Amino acid sequence: QVQLVESGGGLVQPGGSLRLSCAASGITFRLYDMDWYRQAPGKQRDLVASITSRSVTNYADSVKGRFTISRDNYKNTMYLQMNSLKPDDTAVYYCKARFSAMDYWGQGTQVTVSS
Repeated sequence: QVQLVESGGGLVQPGGSLRLSCAASGITFRLYDMDWYRQAPGKQRDLVASITSRSVTNYADSVKGRFTISRDNYKNTMYLQMNSLKPDDTAVYYCKARFSAMDYWGQGTQVTVSS
């Protein structure tokens, strides 16, 4: 059974930092490309950052220079370090695992940036 479990969300003030984690089980994690998406209320789910199985990274323009995606294949875990957070970063953050025709989603973790 495949499981992706996000954690690390919460309430943070503008300018603050959070680190999200996505723990995977039931897949050969090192083979999968991994993504972070986010969805704000009333908006579509958007890609935030990606990391390939070879650790090549890509970021949405809105988070470049503030967010860092990484992975630990020994721990079967992906991370998203989020710095200089803004109210516009408020959303539910989801992780996604992709390999060939297969993809799996986590249940999401809420990030709220507010003073």
